Amino acid sequence: MAGPRQDPTEQLLHQLNRAAALRTASAENPELEAKRQQLRAWQAARLARTHADLLASPNMGRAAAFFLSDLYGSEDLTKLDANVRRIVPTLKRLLPAAGLEIVTEAVELEALSEELDFATATALGAFAGKLTGSIYANAYRKVDRRADRERQIFLIESVGHALDDFVRHPLIGTTLSMMRLPAQIAGLSELQDFLQRGYKAFVKMDSADEFLNLVVSRERELLNALFAGDDSLLDQ
Repeated sequence: MAGPRQDPTEQLLHQLNRAAALRTASAENPELEAKRQQLRAWQAARLARTHADLLASPNMGRAAAFFLSDLYGSEDLTKLDANVRRIVPTLKRLLPAAGLEIVTEAVELEALSEELDFATATALGAFAGKLTGSIYANAYRKVDRRADRERQIFLIESVGHALDDFVRHPLIGTTLSMMRLPAQIAGLSELQDFLQRGYKAFVKMDSADEFLNLVVSRERELLNALFAGDDSLLDQ
């Protein structure tokens, strides 16, 4: 029998604490933090190669850029996290349910990505120099957290569909624009900007299904290849 459903704001606070603890632990070890930053930069470049056609697409380019920076890339979300943390107790009143779902899953994705990056940077060991595909792949397999990698991809897809549903709500664009000044006054500009960027990224597409199918299928193909010992997709 399933236990009681966790309050979404409690879940959000848990994920914020999870991400913050990992960043603090990494920052306390300068050598590890340098590897983590190098790893994140390398992964951002890899994502840009894998999804170069989506980034160049007139229809999907903005959504691809949002995903590769705000959700799955090297963007530092510390300011957004601090912004959200201050208002967790009142977030259910400030955001529609769909907006709260997006923020909660985006922070979980961030926390999980931080966790996996921390583990992968640690697995690099005494490595020094230029990070290559084979070095990355060996560390990836050494970490050996397939279920978490699959969860990461699931969250990418889930956040994407939640954003797609969000932008289809009547008047949501007007509502977000009207929120800008009150959000600035309340010190919530980072949160408002995040949702605004997501809205602008997805509203151009009639549907996000094709975009999400392409991203998710490619990332799953890469995951399967890496765990099978095939590193060739990293060079594409």
